[in-house]
Amino acid sequence: MAAGTAGIRHAEPETTAVPRPPLVRELVLVTALFLVYKLGRSVANGHEARAFANADRVWDLERAVHLPGEGRIQGLILHGDALVRAANTYYAWIHFPATVAFLVWLYRRRPGHYVWARRVLTLLTAAALALHLLVPLAPPRMLAEAGLVDTARVYGPSVYGATPATDGMANQFAAMPSLHFGWALMVAVGLIAATRGRWRALWLLHPLLTLLVIVGTANHYWVDALVATALLAAALALVRPVGAARRIAPLRPRAVAR
Repeated sequence: MAAGTAGIRHAEPETTAVPRPPLVRELVLVTALFLVYKLGRSVANGHEARAFANADRVWDLERAVHLPGEGRIQGLILHGDALVRAANTYYAWIHFPATVAFLVWLYRRRPGHYVWARRVLTLLTAAALALHLLVPLAPPRMLAEAGLVDTARVYGPSVYGATPATDGMANQFAAMPSLHFGWALMVAVGLIAATRGRWRALWLLHPLLTLLVIVGTANHYWVDALVATALLAAALALVRPVGAARRIAPLRPRAVAR
């Protein structure tokens, strides 16, 4: 018996095969969802008086619960022009491409995880859009009481128009919640679930850096990230994983004779 078992080795962990969704259908679906989201944000634009009133409430709430001032983080990135421009660039150009790259990689390598992640992101984004409509919020860079620098306008690059109320490219009064942080956190959660490397927890550096950037550039309050986290947690609880995405740990290895 000992001699027979000596020649046994462990096979690679198995995963449940999940058919890859049709590419054209997924492209159409994701594009349609993005266009609906952009249209919804444009419809939610304006409401300047409500947005500033809500900003005062958020600022007072953060001080009441003793959250650290956003200015502490901004002070860290204002030590040099190169650092603040890097933060502005990260805010402007990493958010959407990183999420697209995440979905593309999952689609090609982990179809089950892709379907799960796409559904979670859709639910998270829909909930965020509802809050943008219900709770317009001026970002801290617009709030005189905060005393913060609009780093994108002063140092560049900026993705926003000079006049927030008439900005046709983006809704600048949609700070609550922060989809920059919500999407970044989902990218990290999705990659941790879909990979098996020893260091996969390091994916959490992406949402951590995103949090420091959105606060340091005065585009979001701490509360915006907390609300995004709560919405993502709710979406993860509601969306059931598909196929291989149900397994976070590898399956038990199977004995194979040499």
